[in-house]
Amino acid sequence: MTEQNLAQKTTVREQGYKRECLWLAPALLASVLLFYFYLRSHPYPSFGAGLYLLIAERISEMGYALPKTIPYYTEGGVPFSYPPLMFYVVAVIRDVTGVDPIAISRYLPGIVTIAYLVPVYLLARDLLDSRPQAAMVSLIVAVSPPVIQWHVSAGGIVRAPAFLFALSGIYAGLRLYRDRDQRWVVPSLALFTLTVLTHPVYTVFFALSYFLLFVQFDRTLWGLTRGAVVGFGGILLAAPWWTQVMAIHGVDVFTAAAGTHGGLGGGIPSVSEILNMEAESLFVGTAWSLLPLVGIGYLLKERRYFLPVWFVAVTVVIGKPRFSVLVGSFITAVFLLEAVGTWLKRESPFGVGRREVVTAALVLIATVGLGSGAMYATSDVNAHAGSPSLPQFVTHDDVQAMEWAEKNTKPSATFVVQGDAAEWFPQQTHRTMLVGPWGVEWKGHEPYNRQLNLFRDISSCNSAHCMTHTLSKAGVNPDYVYLPKGKFTVRGMEYKRTSQLAMSMHLSPKYRTVFENDGVIVFEVMDGGQGEGSGSDSGGNAGQNSGGN
Repeated sequence: MTEQNLAQKTTVREQGYKRECLWLAPALLASVLLFYFYLRSHPYPSFGAGLYLLIAERISEMGYALPKTIPYYTEGGVPFSYPPLMFYVVAVIRDVTGVDPIAISRYLPGIVTIAYLVPVYLLARDLLDSRPQAAMVSLIVAVSPPVIQWHVSAGGIVRAPAFLFALSGIYAGLRLYRDRDQRWVVPSLALFTLTVLTHPVYTVFFALSYFLLFVQFDRTLWGLTRGAVVGFGGILLAAPWWTQVMAIHGVDVFTAAAGTHGGLGGGIPSVSEILNMEAESLFVGTAWSLLPLVGIGYLLKERRYFLPVWFVAVTVVIGKPRFSVLVGSFITAVFLLEAVGTWLKRESPFGVGRREVVTAALVLIATVGLGSGAMYATSDVNAHAGSPSLPQFVTHDDVQAMEWAEKNTKPSATFVVQGDAAEWFPQQTHRTMLVGPWGVEWKGHEPYNRQLNLFRDISSCNSAHCMTHTLSKAGVNPDYVYLPKGKFTVRGMEYKRTSQLAMSMHLSPKYRTVFENDGVIVFEVMDGGQGEGSGSDSGGNAGQNSGGN
């Protein structure tokens, strides 16, 4: 179905911006509402961005030079090899406005998730040549949990802008290749450079999608040359970053991180994963992933291959559901408004037309999608094997405990932190956390896997003996051990802590309570690290129970 079917126009780009705003409005409104629900239900951001915010802080401290390492995340820190663009942006925001880092990680991702719906809509409008289909695509993207999860959460300070740059660049590529308009070379080059400087996975998504547009629309020397200008030009423009990183850490620093966060085909759920999935999670999350499979059958029957190829390519090569859902939304829109709409018009005794189908489809997706998306955004969905969909890694009690640690322990003090609050701990306290996988991927597979497994082992300990034995076996000697009380998460999976561990630690002569509030207990290790009382400013009197009970 094209815009010509509904408005008797030959092209969707011949009408004014008011028409565009009307079709884009459902997606924008849905996104704004979901962001509002997220903020109301999350006084602290979901997941982690402590390392990202500490990077921005270090950049600011160094006069906006690239840091060599980021301290406090494991002994000796971790290499700084991340694409740096958004860390510089966050550093500027902090320096200019003085906004609290946690506030930045709550608000910035959500603002960008609203903004990237504009290039989603424009790409769908021009690729599908249909405003109604573009409206549906952007609405599905706005309410899809796999997209919400990684972009509105704390790490969205990097991922959401990368998505914005990549989608805008892919749209520029469509205009370049299909319209043969070389004016889009410069925007494509600029956007690819921004993506390279923001996130490697989104760079792969950009390059793969751009290549498929070339194959589909312009398999000529002209197209190949423009594509090479964009691809190699973007890499060269980003050279001030990657050449400096390689000069400091060597070429291996980039290959070391490859594969530490998943591999090929990670976006295809296994049969066992689907069978063991909670019913509400299956409905809320997986439905948007499975529906395009039906649409692929329709497109193949119609001999329209670009969307199926794009879907399979991003699923297999990247293996991240958020990208599969994005491309799948294009397939879903085509299937519902063309195949289903045509069938209803032919079979319905009520004279249903395509306008009615468009209206009904948008209302249905807005109602069901917004409802399920709201449940997901407020963490009312059991995802992650029964754990909350968007868990907060830190709470008010964590922030209070971390403030105590910063004020009442020596700068050289070392900690072991149970649970996902560990991701925020170094950024909030400026104290070294000896165990944690964040940023360690740049050191290679073996160090990363060691830290990840040790973090999980420590976080699952439920007795002083387990804690002591696990730390001793790994050769880790902290000055303090930081324990959450009640519910907490480990790599996003919810745990429920009983009083058994706290009682065991209290009774052990090896540990002494130095801080406790309603959600956290901090123990000093009496014969570990640098010795008894070595980490506190007051010879072991480090403000016990200063946080209240």
